[in-house]
Amino acid sequence: MLRRSIYKTPAQLRQMIEPGLITAAALQAVREMIAPGVTTAELDAAAAAVITGRGAESNFQLVRGYRHTTCVSVNEQVVHGIPGDRVLEAGDIVSIDAGAQFRGWNGDSAITIVLPDPERPELVAARQELSRVTEGSMWAGIAAMATGRHIGEIGAAVEDHITAAGEYGILRDYVGHGIGRKMHESPSVFNYRVPDPGPRIQPGLVLAIEPMVVAGSEATFVEDDEWTVSTIDGSAGSHWEHSVAVHDGGIWVLTAPDGGAAGLAPYGVKPVEIE
Repeated sequence: MLRRSIYKTPAQLRQMIEPGLITAAALQAVREMIAPGVTTAELDAAAAAVITGRGAESNFQLVRGYRHTTCVSVNEQVVHGIPGDRVLEAGDIVSIDAGAQFRGWNGDSAITIVLPDPERPELVAARQELSRVTEGSMWAGIAAMATGRHIGEIGAAVEDHITAAGEYGILRDYVGHGIGRKMHESPSVFNYRVPDPGPRIQPGLVLAIEPMVVAGSEATFVEDDEWTVSTIDGSAGSHWEHSVAVHDGGIWVLTAPDGGAAGLAPYGVKPVEIE
């Protein structure tokens, strides 16, 4: 059986720009409407409207047995939460994961939002810090992708950022991945240091970097719906993700409208558009 290379051609990289932007737009629509009183199904519908409205399809719905456009995970749910009639409440920490397939190419991204709650400022502050650490670790991993030689350096950078921030848990059983013709492709992208340096980072490599971090123990279980991954100790979780391409000119975050410029600036990395 012929094995497809993990590295894309310049023409293929150009094909991945639009699905990345569509994914970003879907998450922006969710960001603008998320608030106490909104259901997770309503967030899902907002993302679906953007994706289909731009001529794409939800790649989540291409996963066997999954019927929704997004995963919406709340509080102790870390990833793969199923949208439904759950009503969001003040103080909730909400992670939204979405992806679009456009003309056979894929984008995948996730954000975490903490809803304000004036009556519980300490809870909100702790959850905001969890989200900030998780997002920061993602950008640390992306910066390592811009400067490193092997994929293993990405996971090391993610882990180092989280460890330096405090006592947080990193999910071990769920990792990032390659992305292209399929939403999930080789190679795996670990969010922690591993002995194997992994494949080389070189032009044509496209990865979905997605740290999943919890405020307590990293131990999780899959709920009875057979999808939702929740913490055993009930601690809150956060999930951030971007799809990132390496090309001849440098690095470009496909699922960020600015190519990752703002997130990478603290690391002295300037993204370069794919031509």
